[in-house]
Amino acid sequence: MSRIVTLDEFIIHRQKDFPYASGELTGLLRDIGVAAKIVNREVNKAGLVNILGVEGSSNSSGEEVQKLDMYANDKLIDCLKNSGECCGIASEELENFIEIPSVGSKNAKYVVLFDPLDGSSNIDVNVSVGTIFAIYRRKSDPSGPCDIGDFLQNGTDLVAAGYVIYGTSTIMVYSTGRGVNGFTLDPSIGEFCLSHRDIKIPDRGGYYSVNQGYYLKFDVDMRRYIDHCSDLNLRLRYIGSMVSDIHRILFQGGIFLYPNTRKYPQGKLRLLYECNPLAFIVEQAGGSAINTRLERIMELAPKELHERSTIVIGSPGMVEEMTNFIQRYSIPSVNKA
Repeated sequence: MSRIVTLDEFIIHRQKDFPYASGELTGLLRDIGVAAKIVNREVNKAGLVNILGVEGSSNSSGEEVQKLDMYANDKLIDCLKNSGECCGIASEELENFIEIPSVGSKNAKYVVLFDPLDGSSNIDVNVSVGTIFAIYRRKSDPSGPCDIGDFLQNGTDLVAAGYVIYGTSTIMVYSTGRGVNGFTLDPSIGEFCLSHRDIKIPDRGGYYSVNQGYYLKFDVDMRRYIDHCSDLNLRLRYIGSMVSDIHRILFQGGIFLYPNTRKYPQGKLRLLYECNPLAFIVEQAGGSAINTRLERIMELAPKELHERSTIVIGSPGMVEEMTNFIQRYSIPSVNKA
């Protein structure tokens, strides 16, 4: 029987992999793990307390904010504030970033961006949801406050990224640019334990994931590719929680598609909070992530905190195949992003 390795132990042992091995990033990842445990506890008992349903406000994108969304948002902020390891936070649920004052004599060197509860519309029907996070090294002067430039960085500048999926088991998957590892929460000891070492995505898979209800609103190239997937008898799986769909593809192979529609000509998913961190994970596992302009997601230069993007992500062989469909059937459009 192999020895149990906890998340904290694994992070400390891997600290030498970090470009700046001074402990701050180690602390940040541990703080996110603690926040994930707290959110997991509330997700698991959501049906028993009055935190289900709509909170009553809208987020920066005009969508209704779920009560549990804001709970997760607040807990992540609390945990990240207390450590003093990050100087700023940006959340999908907040219009602007938050500056964090220095703790003691520390000059924090990192900023954290997150989607506190991806797929939260699924909460009321007990379907898997997740937390997505991204960590960048700040570009501004460490002796002063952070600024917008610290957050508007390309995905290629990511120091670490990952997600937590709250499902039949709670799993944290993350990378610091040295491969991808997964940790399953053992509720009996309250620790994330290493369960999936050095995850590699298959070159191809038997699944495709897309909101096929929008089929007629997609461009011709996308409709042709969806028809192709159907002709190959690939299994359609779409949960409505990007974390859950990507988690399946990461282990079993497949492709996730979120193209532009008439309502969202630039795409719907957030580049900084969803696309970049998940593209980082998938690429570290050997996969690919592009937009429908065939641009690498990680190389896109963000211009605003809540910028949207299209995405094609998953097994490299299937993303390459989708590229061929776009090249063959695409009608040039200034609206495609």
